[in-house]
Amino acid sequence: MHIEIICTGDEVLTGKIVNTNFAYMSQKLEDAGLTVKWETTVGDDREDLLSAFLRAGERADAVIVNGGLGPTVDDLSQEVAAQAAGVELVLHEEWLERMRSFFTRRGRTMSENNVKQAMLPEGAEFVDNPVGTACGFAITIGKARFYFTPGVPRELRRMLENEILPRLLAVSGTQTVIRLKRFHSYGLGESHVDSLLKGVEALAPDGSVKLGFRAHYPQLETKLTVRGADEADIKAKLAPVEAEIHRRIGNYIMAEDDDTLEGVVLDHLSRAQGSLAVVETFTGGQIAARVAPLPGAEAVFRRGIVARHFDEIAAALGMTGAPAFDTEPPTAEFAEQVARAARVQTGATHALAVMVAIEDGEDRIDLGGTVCIAVATADDVASRRSRLAGGRDWVRLGAAEMGLDSLRRYLQDLPIREPNDFEKVDKL
Repeated sequence: MHIEIICTGDEVLTGKIVNTNFAYMSQKLEDAGLTVKWETTVGDDREDLLSAFLRAGERADAVIVNGGLGPTVDDLSQEVAAQAAGVELVLHEEWLERMRSFFTRRGRTMSENNVKQAMLPEGAEFVDNPVGTACGFAITIGKARFYFTPGVPRELRRMLENEILPRLLAVSGTQTVIRLKRFHSYGLGESHVDSLLKGVEALAPDGSVKLGFRAHYPQLETKLTVRGADEADIKAKLAPVEAEIHRRIGNYIMAEDDDTLEGVVLDHLSRAQGSLAVVETFTGGQIAARVAPLPGAEAVFRRGIVARHFDEIAAALGMTGAPAFDTEPPTAEFAEQVARAARVQTGATHALAVMVAIEDGEDRIDLGGTVCIAVATADDVASRRSRLAGGRDWVRLGAAEMGLDSLRRYLQDLPIREPNDFEKVDKL
């Protein structure tokens, strides 16, 4: 099946909005075994849209059009779709009533221009949008089946997963029972994991398991796409491959599927009725910002202390005689002192200290920083010292991830000090 994605909107074409919708759709389709052959971006121009629709209708089997279903004059997808299909626009009464109810439930009055969103090409198939006012629809143009979706990401995602993917899989002849298993890791690069997992697909000898990766520093997502006759078949094929992945890179796996690193940490602390204090330099409160907003964090997260200078950290924690690190980077011992002081001051069961000293100079790929991490409890402390390089953002992101992952490792009784592909050990 040849699939094309058409993204519309002047703001997308000019780069004022980063087109994350295309990346999401393409990835979702690939995970389901469907490959996107073409991607077209078109501005809010009738002739350009018409040309794009007609061209896609000649060469593709299925086309997903994203955007242009809003109530304003520059939302043209319904009108141009009708023109390309050679039909008139007609009012979809059911959707009009749903829109009115949508506004009423929110205590608002629907504007007259919203009626435009209920105007669909005659004969179009309704594609439900349960979380917005843009009505999705499907229609045949040329030899291709077109699926029209709104540009709002959360609306698009619900429609793609619940409405469009099942339709595409049904007509493609692809097995409809597909499972995507994901492993989120930190500390190993993509090529390293690829070599460590060499041959795992062969544990499913019928070729029904496909291994893939998505690198987004500082994390790596390892994906298994599994096909089978039914859920039981999927489970049987996945089990030996999943077990082997855990055997080879298990300590580096922070979370799986929809879980996150911060969610795993919070879950461990919650189940142990623990609490957490976080002290950060240079990362700008990034660690606290990932944990504190989570549901249930109100019972766990005690306090976050953020500063750029070590003496400010020491003063905030009432530490006397703190060493000055004007010429030398911080030490693991200092991070341990900070973590202990934070735990005592806040009364938390666990305290995480992430002390970062960034090198001087202009931002550049070899600019680095020293990262000292410590986790303290009432009767124990564990720490590590590392050097990360790659520029300011690289150090900041890496330090936050390493700190939170060190806490995860501590809570799971795993070693905090374990080789990390992103460390630069030569200058420690």
